[in-house]
Amino acid sequence: MNPAAEMSEKPEKSERLTKEGRLERLRHSLAHVLAHAVERVRPGAQLGFGPPTDDGFYYDFILPEPLRDEDLPALEKAMRQIIGEKQQFAQEEIPLAEALARLETMGQKLKVEYAKELAAKENLSTLGFYTNGPFVDMCRGPHVGSTQEIPPDCFKLTHISGAYWRGDERNAQMARITGWAFENKKALAAYEDARKLALERDHRKLGQELDLFVIDDDIGKGLPMWLPNGSVLCDELEKLAGEWEFLEGYHTVRTPHLAKSKLYETSGHLALYKESMFPPMQGDDEEFYLKPMNCPHHHKIYAARPRSYRELPLRLAEYGQVYRYERSGQLQGLSRVRGFAMNDAHIYLTEGQIREEFRRLLDLQRRYFELFDLKDTYFRLSLWDPSDPKGKQKYVDDPPAWAKTEAIVREVLVESGLPFVEAIGEAAFYGPKIDIQFKTVALREFTASTIQLDFASPIRFDLNYHDSDGTEKRPYIIHRAPLGTHERFIAYLIEHYGGAFPTWMAPVQVKVLPLSENFQEYAEEIVRRLRTQMIRAEADRTSDPLGAKIRANSIKKIPILLVVGEKEQNERTVTIRRYGIKEQRAMPLEAFEAAVQEEIRTRRHIREWSDVEKAAVPPPTVA
Repeated sequence: MNPAAEMSEKPEKSERLTKEGRLERLRHSLAHVLAHAVERVRPGAQLGFGPPTDDGFYYDFILPEPLRDEDLPALEKAMRQIIGEKQQFAQEEIPLAEALARLETMGQKLKVEYAKELAAKENLSTLGFYTNGPFVDMCRGPHVGSTQEIPPDCFKLTHISGAYWRGDERNAQMARITGWAFENKKALAAYEDARKLALERDHRKLGQELDLFVIDDDIGKGLPMWLPNGSVLCDELEKLAGEWEFLEGYHTVRTPHLAKSKLYETSGHLALYKESMFPPMQGDDEEFYLKPMNCPHHHKIYAARPRSYRELPLRLAEYGQVYRYERSGQLQGLSRVRGFAMNDAHIYLTEGQIREEFRRLLDLQRRYFELFDLKDTYFRLSLWDPSDPKGKQKYVDDPPAWAKTEAIVREVLVESGLPFVEAIGEAAFYGPKIDIQFKTVALREFTASTIQLDFASPIRFDLNYHDSDGTEKRPYIIHRAPLGTHERFIAYLIEHYGGAFPTWMAPVQVKVLPLSENFQEYAEEIVRRLRTQMIRAEADRTSDPLGAKIRANSIKKIPILLVVGEKEQNERTVTIRRYGIKEQRAMPLEAFEAAVQEEIRTRRHIREWSDVEKAAVPPPTVA
């Protein structure tokens, strides 16, 4: 999973964490400044939660009188006035009874409700408060030292939306005021530009315009259906992964979409992730669950017969459909869904094979990065948190195994020379993992790929192999999904390419545009020839003028348009127009066929004519 060369320019681990920590404090402090400003313009407002977010902050309120988007400039002005007052952020810990009395006196009923529940849940004897100027809020922090540390031009309030207290639609409805915040005005402006680009490239917008997918209420929220064009994207990704995995020695398997509850009791998923699973179905006096992941099924395939050390590493791969019950408020296009296909594989191996296998997986990820031209990525070593009071509920309780496996994964990352950060408390419940973090065109970060080392499942499923000395031993398991899920990765690619996919994965690769009906037959002949070579070609059968045809097909972002008229028909040539390249060129039909076949075979992304000429095909002649 070596990233592209640009990864070397990423900050070092300590620098990255320090910068992120500063930004989180800034954003959290701005949430308090926002709440303070709202109290000034809407006295008596009930306070909800006001956390920092990936790009700023928000605060939830029950307001005595509504605020609207047109009120945001005045609210920003009030925030800047508070910032100019150079208010100190003062922290204090107050005994529980006194803290509850304070909240009661402040009239903050929602805070009282939450404080009582939090104190009981975590057995707290005190509660933390922060004060800046006259504003007081129950909060653990952290915050900046003073509003003087907040640049007055580093933030912008963006919109007001609806929310529910504690995210539950059964609770009171609240007004959520959201803002962006960055370290300075320049960074904020860069983010605003990125957001504009993101709106243009939003995968939900382009998905509709390019006929890629649809989500229908009668089918269900979070359950996308791929239209013909979108199915091509899925097929091409699966074909790519299948080819590369075949060369890496993987074996493809297929498993059912559901299983008995006993399987997920054994794996530990029912105990830890039941809330994220669909409710059980009753059958044959037993409960069945839609599978939330492929791992347990693959473990059962491994256990189907005795295994020898000679078979290891055994690599089992599947594009398996899985289902998870995400809350409806968290669903978002293809990025967060309830049904998705994973580029999944599980590798069963000996302890001595772990390092080499991780190195192979890092190299495989690097090749994916290079193919898709992915640069804004970094690696996160996700570790367990032995100090977490809920640790025994969240993680397998085997400190020596954690120490050993974390050391192995860290060693592989260090030897690879990859910059990475460490995140305590982000491990899988059965072992450490490497998360590959991406940024979207909107500069939002998400985990797109992961490599996990599992020392617990072999014990849970009683998996063994016969070693060379005749003894029976436990294997380790690596879980890996370099392309994550079809849905999320395609959402990312739609925005990454702006819908203008490379020829090899484009839903329509070639569109033939006849100048008039007189040349329709030649256009149809070209389409037939290309389709016999498995090239996705279509003919434009409209009676529109050429300019209109070019505009209509360019909007669909088809990578190659072939214009044919009398000259092309007589000379058996085509005139080629490529998406994003102004210059057009002509070449013999047979030469074009050879060129486009090679382009698809090598999955080359053509951005200019010189990219064609770099391929091992005869260069086209200028028209």
